[in-house]
Amino acid sequence: MTTTQIDKSVWEMAQERVARAFDLFDTVIVSFSGGKDSTVCLNLALAEARKRGRLPLKVMHFDEEAIPYETEDYVRRVYEIPDIDMDWWCLPVAHRNGCSSEETLWYPWGPESEDLWVRPLPPEAKTYKDAPPEFPAFPIDKRIAIPETNGMLYPARQYGTVGFILGIRADESVRRRQAVTRKTVDNYIIDQGKGQWKIYPVYDWSTQDIWRAPKLNNWDYNRGYDLMELAGIAHHSQRIAPPYGEQPMQALWMFKKCFPDIWDKMGERVPGAKTAARYARGTLYGAGQGAIREEDLRENESWEDRIMQALEKYSEEERRWVTNHLMKFIERHYKKTTDPILVSPHPVTGVSWRLLYKIAEKGDFKSRVVPKLTTEKSAVRPAMIRKYSSDLKKAKPNVNEKPAD
Repeated sequence: MTTTQIDKSVWEMAQERVARAFDLFDTVIVSFSGGKDSTVCLNLALAEARKRGRLPLKVMHFDEEAIPYETEDYVRRVYEIPDIDMDWWCLPVAHRNGCSSEETLWYPWGPESEDLWVRPLPPEAKTYKDAPPEFPAFPIDKRIAIPETNGMLYPARQYGTVGFILGIRADESVRRRQAVTRKTVDNYIIDQGKGQWKIYPVYDWSTQDIWRAPKLNNWDYNRGYDLMELAGIAHHSQRIAPPYGEQPMQALWMFKKCFPDIWDKMGERVPGAKTAARYARGTLYGAGQGAIREEDLRENESWEDRIMQALEKYSEEERRWVTNHLMKFIERHYKKTTDPILVSPHPVTGVSWRLLYKIAEKGDFKSRVVPKLTTEKSAVRPAMIRKYSSDLKKAKPNVNEKPAD
């Protein structure tokens, strides 16, 4: 779906979208992380709630434990605003740990790991003991991820229809862009089932737009960004969420540099974190400029062999998930073309052996890895075609195939 230019600013459109959320839903809740995007959403929703007399504004904060103290301080300042009613959730939900192939999950605020907690439990915290009956029981075999809490923490019997306002932006990833290109009307409103919806009022904002709003309106913000700015970290790379996942862990070094007061605890919090901080952007974790090349394959070794080796490190359930994920990419490729998959990305599908190996190596359990696609008008498309054509001419036969009789 192509974008459409209109004669309104992103500020005006975001205000209209927030107003639309208050029109549609019985309860509007701002999902507030303490980051820059949710800061904008919070202030937009608070202004609308004041205008309509729908105060206090309901705010939900998922405290993920391994976050800077600057974030905690900022969340506390928001918590103390009289017109805001915040639930400060500290729950042992399941998070991905991409730093280790043996312990692939970690649980913020898990009581069994209290001696490893990065920060003490905030006095404002609500724990699993404060959750409604719909929330699953506590034993480790029933712990779930944050998206799976849909309908549990804010049940319809108490809140009616619920619209969650989130600071999701399309320019942050292809996957997030895809989320708002599935329909032409109210494309920023996503049905989650169980009487709950997600609303993305700033989905079309740029990073510059996000920072311009607090500046022009003199809003409070997370001072952790000041430290990242002083460290010379580009605006689009500044993150305050725990960087333990397959993609986020490439920013572990940033936490070590900017937030030394929590780094020692962060390095010990999950298995493999210290190693990932040093090597996550290199070949050890299948990322960076040193990603595997065709000439790196051993004699008589195919890409399928290398991918199968990467899959061996997973549990049976994880291996099944990653394998199915890989097959979706392969099936998608062959639905569009009969051309073989090569080291270079295919100019139409974007699929390559490197992409598939990256998925097998990292897992991609949150489906964040996507092919780099081009349009017919793209300036890079001719170069992709030339590279793919060149690789096609010199492609070696698959060593796993039997020679023809």
